[in-house]
Amino acid sequence: MSPPPPSDSTKPPKDDSHPEQADDLDLFRQEMADVRPLKSTRERRRKPPPPPSNRHSRADERRVMDELKRGEIDWAEVESGEELNFVRDGLSPRLLKKLRRGQYSVGAELDLHQMNIEAARVSVLDFIDYCQQRGITCVKIIHGKGLRSKSRGPVLKGLTNSLLRRRKAVLAFTSARPNDGGTGAVYVLLSAG
Repeated sequence: MSPPPPSDSTKPPKDDSHPEQADDLDLFRQEMADVRPLKSTRERRRKPPPPPSNRHSRADERRVMDELKRGEIDWAEVESGEELNFVRDGLSPRLLKKLRRGQYSVGAELDLHQMNIEAARVSVLDFIDYCQQRGITCVKIIHGKGLRSKSRGPVLKGLTNSLLRRRKAVLAFTSARPNDGGTGAVYVLLSAG
């Protein structure tokens, strides 16, 4: 027996399962037999890419800050979940928006601090009647935020909300702007006489 012919270690074994592909592969190898890779003098290392930038977020933040500097905050658009809002059926929601922005002149004010529930109930009802008889159409009622009510929650605020919704003379009411008592007070719009 003669020894096997020396093998070329660069050639992969021939695949006989696909004769056409094997012929093409042999032909390709023959044509490329004398080709050698080029040596490059260039350094192959790439510069690291710049760190990601959130320029759109920064632009949005700058735009918001510019808006805050230029214009007054529309408190009608700011909600914290504690606000009282009511507008009688059939009236435009824009009425409520104008009231929330403080665009009606407040003609009278009632402060319920230090009152018990019964005194506050009587005071609110008498105050509404008094103002309506005198043609005062926008009033402010300060009910407080209920910070001393502990686990019962804001008792006078809840009472005010309930009483105002049931009075026909009340067209709309909403929590006041922050500089006027915020969620501790309401603006009330009354029908004329």
